[in-house]
Order: sequence, then structure tokens, then C-alpha cells
Amino acid sequence: MSTATMATASIAMAPDAFEYVRALVAERAAIVLEASKTYLVDARLGPVAQRHGIPSVTDLVSALRNCVFGPLHEEVVEALTTNETSFFRDVAPFEALRKTILPDMIQRRSMERELSIWSAACSSGQELYSIALTIREHFPVLNTWRLHLLGTDLVRPMVERAKAGNYNQAEVNRGLPASCLVKHFQRRGLQWQLSDDIRSLTTWRRLNLVEPWSGIPAMDVIFLRNVLIYFSPETKRGVLAQVRRVLRRDGYLFLGGAETTMNLDDSFERMPCDGAVCYRLRA
Repeated sequence: MSTATMATASIAMAPDAFEYVRALVAERAAIVLEASKTYLVDARLGPVAQRHGIPSVTDLVSALRNCVFGPLHEEVVEALTTNETSFFRDVAPFEALRKTILPDMIQRRSMERELSIWSAACSSGQELYSIALTIREHFPVLNTWRLHLLGTDLVRPMVERAKAGNYNQAEVNRGLPASCLVKHFQRRGLQWQLSDDIRSLTTWRRLNLVEPWSGIPAMDVIFLRNVLIYFSPETKRGVLAQVRRVLRRDGYLFLGGAETTMNLDDSFERMPCDGAVCYRLRA
């Protein structure tokens, strides 16, 4: 693309174009875009317009309006989702998993010898791989169990990235212990790839949390962190209602540090756990 064309793509979008995008993202992903977020929409959608040879974000919105919902609409919605994650992010939930939750689940499931853990809104997969690494490093008893470690995200490219298990140097430098890097990763040019052993523990698929969930089995532990903050109270209640249906009665739910079930769903009770906070269904 020429410099002139790239400059054109950066022209601020028209107010009615912003309103269309805000409605589209609210309908398809339940993400609430405040009126002050015009700059964010411009920044995220400018590259989308450029990839498709469209002169500006406003022209991109015109193209969306002139066709039925399809791949271009999905690409726009995906561009406006936040994909922030890292290995062992916030540390405390993983300490709680290692010290309390997995030992408890091993005892409770000793007859079944089966364990299911879900990382929802998994982004590029570091959260679920952190769980898998915790299991491999600290719980050899689980080597003979049936493990179901599921990662889901709205954004297809993120799901594909997670499945591949490839990370750059900056990504492995964020939160990943050096011992895990040496033991469980192989260098592939400028990337580090997780071993087949760790990746084989995981399953990945696309899922929109605000649509009806299909194919999600009963879960022992659910990580649903740092996603509810983007939703309206009504949408949060809908997501938590679906969590209730898939979380086993004695299971554990992790939310982000700024998230809570309070005033949203009284079926859950808050439980401090090794410096972290998790939620369980009330008896």
C-alpha cells in the first residue's frame, strides 16, 4: 500500500460509523464500547481496512453495511477484542491451584481418575499451558488420569496460535520460569515451541461466551479471568448462569482480580484460597 493510501486509512472515522461498530460489537460479542473509545476503534480497524485495500475506517464500515454478516464482520469484531495474557499471570491463582485445588480434586476424583479444566477467553493460550505445566511439574499422579484441558476464545487466529504453542522471546520472558523453558520448550528459529507432551494435554476451539454454549462438558475448574469486565451487568449474569450449568457442584471458578459475582449471581460464594480468590457454588 502506498504512503498516501496508508495516510488516508488513518483519517478519523465518522460518528455514525462509530455507532455502527459499537452496535455490531455489542450484538456479536457483548462488548461495551464507550463513546470515548473512538480512538481505539480507529487504531484497531485501521489495519483491517489496509489489509482489504479499503481507504479508511469509515469506508470499511460502509462495506460492512452493504453486505450480509460474514467474514469481514467477524474480522472487525475480533479486532476489537482484547487479547492480553501471559504465563502464570497474576501468580496467585496458579499457587492456589498447586497448593489447594488440585490436591483437593485428586482426592475427590480418586475413583473417577478424570479431571476437566477450562480456560475460557484463553487468548493465545498461555493460561491453559500454565495449568498444564503445573500438572506436569507437580502432580505425577495425574500422568495416568484422563485429563481434559480445554481452551476457548472468540478470536480464531488466537485459537490457532494457542494450538500451535509457539511463543516469541518476549512472551516466554513474561512469567515463565526458566526451568520450564529449558525443560518443556524447543527453540524454533526466533520462536519457542512447547513440547508435544504438554500440547497433547490440551484441546482448543472457538467459542463465543455470550452465545449458548454447546459441547462444553462438566468442568472441575474454570478460569474465566479478565473478560466479564468488558460486559454489561445483564451479559455478566447470562455468562454466570451458563457457568452454573457446566461447573460441577464441588468445582472451582476463578475470575479476574477486578471481577466478582456479587450483585450478579448469588449461587456463588467467594472463597479466599492461598492468596487468591475463587468461587464455588453454594451447597
